Amino acid sequence: MEFLTTFASLFSNFGNLTWQMVVMWAVGGLLIYLAIAKQMEPSLLLPMGFGAILVNLPLSGAITQGETVGPITELFRVGMSNELFPLLLFIGIGAMIDFGPLLEKPWLMFFGAAAQFGIFFTLFAAGFVFELNDAASIAVIGAADGPTAIFVANVLGSKYLGAIMVAAYSYMALVPIVQPPVIRLVTTRKERLIRMPYEKGHVSRLTRILFPIVVTVIAGLVAPASVALVGFLMFGNLLRECGVLNALSETAQNVLTKLITIVLGLTVAGQMTADQFVRLDTLLILALGLVAFVFDTIGGVLFAKLLNLFLPEGKKLNPMIGAAGISAFPMSGRVVNKMGLEEDNQNFLLMYSISVNVSGQIASVIAGGLLLTLLGA
Repeated sequence: MEFLTTFASLFSNFGNLTWQMVVMWAVGGLLIYLAIAKQMEPSLLLPMGFGAILVNLPLSGAITQGETVGPITELFRVGMSNELFPLLLFIGIGAMIDFGPLLEKPWLMFFGAAAQFGIFFTLFAAGFVFELNDAASIAVIGAADGPTAIFVANVLGSKYLGAIMVAAYSYMALVPIVQPPVIRLVTTRKERLIRMPYEKGHVSRLTRILFPIVVTVIAGLVAPASVALVGFLMFGNLLRECGVLNALSETAQNVLTKLITIVLGLTVAGQMTADQFVRLDTLLILALGLVAFVFDTIGGVLFAKLLNLFLPEGKKLNPMIGAAGISAFPMSGRVVNKMGLEEDNQNFLLMYSISVNVSGQIASVIAGGLLLTLLGA
């Protein structure tokens, strides 16, 4: 009889299982499927998906339960509550980015700024439903920039951090699915066929070295709250461009980025517990994040179309490049180039789209800093 009682106790935890947990298993399974079958940001979505299952097992030892401290909860405390993981990831991202094409044609920076329209549009819309700090945190999802979204939501103390993190990284991974139909909606085929021949210019080494320093100083003066975000991004780029720390630059681009991405994915999943995630307000956040993302894309395209009203024939811009002004680097730039080639197999937009995409990386960080400054964070 004692054996049967002991055997039965092995299954007692089934009584703690809820349907919300099963829903989160399905969400985790979907993220794993997208990572493996569709190869959408697998280094991020795979740990997020597996982590979502991990933390939604009844009485899971992966997260803190009563007096027992869970490792994922502790990772969140030491690496996310103080914004450390996102900032370290920004060093790696900065080391990956070549600002050379953008410095050759600095006017492309305006597209990065225009493509942040969705953030401020969504801030206005979300303000009717959520408190201002939560609305601002939700709005930053539109940049499809996970580290910035995490940083802003953390600093503003948003209670929807888990949903915001998942939405930001999910939309970043879904760029190839979401952006093309939006771009086609606001452009004509004639506009998508516009060719933009690329003439390579020259950028001196001194300019490349000074650029990250100057951007950091200017951003710090305009939006002091953005200094950490911009500074870590530009420090990574300085490692790349200085020419004397190649080993460190390669480490930041590969080892550091991959390690932090894995840890970040598991840590994000720690906020995906059923009690926090399976709620109507979470679904609303996901919807508003999509609105922000869509309007960021539209804002960049419409800015290009506006410029075309004043440009002569032969100098017109392909408005699709404006869509690359969101921060999902380099996915958005590649999507725009692919769409150009689908319309005309000799229409190469990569150098322009990647340059705009790089400017969007800077603009989204500064936009996040401006929100923090405006809200007095």
